[in-house]
Amino acid sequence: MRSPINRLPKFIAFCAMVWLGTNPTLAQKSVPEFHQILSEKSAFDQADFAALEQGQTVVRLLPTLDKREVAVGGFIGLKVAADVFLKSFRESMTQKSNPAILEIGRFSDMPILSDLQTLSIEDRDLEDLKACVVGDCKIKLSAIMIERLHKEVDWEATDYRPQAAQLLKRMLLDYVHDYVARGDSALIKYHDKPVEIRLAEEHRELMSAPGYANNLLSEFQQNLKVTTVPQVSLVENAIVWSKIKFGLKPVLAVNHIMIYKRSAESGPQILVASKQIYANHYFDSSLALTAFVSVPGGSPGSYLLYENRSRADGLEGPFSKIKRGIVEDRAVSGLKGILESSKANLNADTLSRTESGQLPDKGWRQWTIGRVHVFFWLLLIPAFIALFALGNYGWKGSLSGGAQQ
Repeated sequence: MRSPINRLPKFIAFCAMVWLGTNPTLAQKSVPEFHQILSEKSAFDQADFAALEQGQTVVRLLPTLDKREVAVGGFIGLKVAADVFLKSFRESMTQKSNPAILEIGRFSDMPILSDLQTLSIEDRDLEDLKACVVGDCKIKLSAIMIERLHKEVDWEATDYRPQAAQLLKRMLLDYVHDYVARGDSALIKYHDKPVEIRLAEEHRELMSAPGYANNLLSEFQQNLKVTTVPQVSLVENAIVWSKIKFGLKPVLAVNHIMIYKRSAESGPQILVASKQIYANHYFDSSLALTAFVSVPGGSPGSYLLYENRSRADGLEGPFSKIKRGIVEDRAVSGLKGILESSKANLNADTLSRTESGQLPDKGWRQWTIGRVHVFFWLLLIPAFIALFALGNYGWKGSLSGGAQQ
């Protein structure tokens, strides 16, 4: 006879399956229930739901607990299936589908230096590294990285630029390799400013903030860990780097992209999480989550929800309230435009295929590249809407002059 101790793990797994199966976030069986959960988790109200039912896009600011943080959420109705959305996003992940995407690449499962072969380091960044010291650097780096630059680059040599560029790539590779091996415990500690920013702590705070998608991420991850037959599968797990043209400086960002799929005909079916694990300018941390949800009886029946929380060092200091106001306005209007473009393009794709019974004339691959860059902007480089505002207004210059541009 098996002892109670031997039966305990199975009992715990059974309880976890029951809890996950009955949890209201995972099992939205009606539109009213869906609305209630959004009201409780993300502070959307009846006016928002009425606008959604009329085909409008709903975007609002979310509460924050940190003065560096901007949080925005939004959702739209769609007339597409979950698999269509999933296929579109996965095919877009490393495609240079927008002029602002200067360079892009994906790390191998076991990262190697050639993964960064097409990455170029800006000359201005290399020059800034000459005067870089711990606590005062124009590039976001850890104290160890800054010390390596002093020790391993001969700044008096004629070839100091290629030396520094190669070392930056090696350090970035070492960092990503360590993150793959150890997870969040390996996340960088930025020490470009007097106060050190610990990215692991930043992400714990971002992930613990209230929100529909945040809650969903925890549930999906828990389902994978504790159940013997999980409903959720991890269908994509990738680390992607990209160099984006925005504002005053191009930004090199590295994001960990995780795509979860739930085997169900209704409720949350797809969840895409984009965790920024490095950015060389502006951002201290960023987390973006998108959920594709099907609700029986709804009109149109499927919804795309987006939540983003980002912390930027430019939101501190003088004129912080004015800067925050400008960034928040841009974040709301920019996200609304992105969601509306996503809706129009995805719905048009589905309608075209339904009416013709075949793929659009211009070809599936070309069509995909033309429409899914919206999702790249939406998820891969989270909150660059805020970066756009920060860059354009040049906070080190005249704030009043910038605000009139």
